[in-house]
Amino acid sequence: MAFTHVCLWTLVAFVLTWTVFYLTNMKKKATDLADTVAEDQKDGATDVIIVGAGVGGSALAYALAKDGRRVHVIERDMREPERMMGEFMQPGGRLMLSKLGLQDCLEDINAQKATGLAVYKDGKKADAPFPVDNNNFSYEPSARSFHNGRFVQQLRRKAFSLSNVRLEEGTVKSLLEEKGVVKGVTYKNKEGEETTALAPLTVVCDGCYSNLRRSLNDDNNAEIMSYIVGYISKNCRLEEPEKLHLILSKPSFTMVYQISSTDVRCGFEVLPENVPSIANGEMSTFMKNTIVPQVPPKLRKIFLKGIDEGAHIKVVPAKRMTSTLSKKKGVIVLGDAFNMRHPVVASGMMVLLSDILILRRLLQPLSNLGDANKVSEVINSFYDIRKPMSATVNTLGNAFSQVLIGSTDEAKEAMRQGVYDYLCSGGFRTSGMMALLGGMNPRPLSLVYHLCAITLSSIGQLLSPFPSPLRIWHSLKLFGLALKMLVPHLKAEGVSEMFFPANAAAYRKSYMAASGL
Repeated sequence: MAFTHVCLWTLVAFVLTWTVFYLTNMKKKATDLADTVAEDQKDGATDVIIVGAGVGGSALAYALAKDGRRVHVIERDMREPERMMGEFMQPGGRLMLSKLGLQDCLEDINAQKATGLAVYKDGKKADAPFPVDNNNFSYEPSARSFHNGRFVQQLRRKAFSLSNVRLEEGTVKSLLEEKGVVKGVTYKNKEGEETTALAPLTVVCDGCYSNLRRSLNDDNNAEIMSYIVGYISKNCRLEEPEKLHLILSKPSFTMVYQISSTDVRCGFEVLPENVPSIANGEMSTFMKNTIVPQVPPKLRKIFLKGIDEGAHIKVVPAKRMTSTLSKKKGVIVLGDAFNMRHPVVASGMMVLLSDILILRRLLQPLSNLGDANKVSEVINSFYDIRKPMSATVNTLGNAFSQVLIGSTDEAKEAMRQGVYDYLCSGGFRTSGMMALLGGMNPRPLSLVYHLCAITLSSIGQLLSPFPSPLRIWHSLKLFGLALKMLVPHLKAEGVSEMFFPANAAAYRKSYMAASGL
């Protein structure tokens, strides 16, 4: 009997012990689950918030969502945008797009194939095609021109077809910060209600007019270089629709290119101190009296068509801004909100897509973006790795735009003539410059080589047939102009970062991965 009582009490003790252990364990699991739920509720079950659903925001949303990230995109206006910029994608940009799996977004928008430039100066014309035998480029060497809004809508549809991408129309008012770490955003939704969205990483990608950039960078150094005036001539087609037509006119360049099978973009640059008014008709008069006579006869009828039919004329600032990393954690800025160069080289989208490829690759090893310090390390690495390519394109764009400005100064005009001769001379000169312009070989050493070659070639032209004192003076002046064009841009971008990146091995790996080598 005593033995039975012992066994019974032993069993009771075991049951009670097991019950206490079970309940304690369940309580711990419940607490862990509650913490997880609370964390999910805290960050809205979102890994990344993207402000802006343009080219960059949509492409990044797709890339991160394909990696399993939960993405919340907030866009001010989901209607098809009507933009004059972002209508030309260089071959290098198309390569980046394909690496992101978004190459089909250029389909079904009536995009036009472009095989290079047709350059005009003083009644002469020369062709500068993209090189077809570039060993550094493993993609079809052609560009695409299109209506920017159609392309953006394709990107949006592609991104938001993924279940882990949430799109919301709203206007972001400010960033939510806590002890120097950005936790999310405050925004007004479509109904006008102010609300918040939280995530461990916020990406600001809201364009050149970003209202968030100032809150992230004290050095808001966007500079207006000039203004681009443009309009569309409808129901017409160029004789050579596969070329971007660049006219070295005065006061600066003029461009004409096909953006659909029936639409032609006509545009030109005016200097900031002399922008005619559209409202009182000064702009139309300026175009007819100053620009149109300089347009080659084969293009003039189409150029005039849009003016005569009252096409909507747009004037947009051409800005430049060097990239600056924010000191705040949990946030990164991309696109024109981060870095701008003169639009004459049409490389903004290419740089942006390259940035997205680099950032995506760096984020892939992180299973959790909640560690602000690790994410901050990734962002710093991103800045180092992107620098050689982006700085090359930026320097090229800003220097090239200065050369294209017309002048009565003999040295400046000699440099302008030198660029024309170099671009149109054929062989290694043409292929090398077009590989740079097309983003097919955007390397700093290649940039410096060709800019130096143009300078020396221009000096040679000035000194011929024999070096008189006046010609020597003009040559020295030209050399000074070349240094003035190149050195400040190199200094602004950072010479050491361009030519000796801190993460050189990672840069080479990233570049070769992006180039398909």
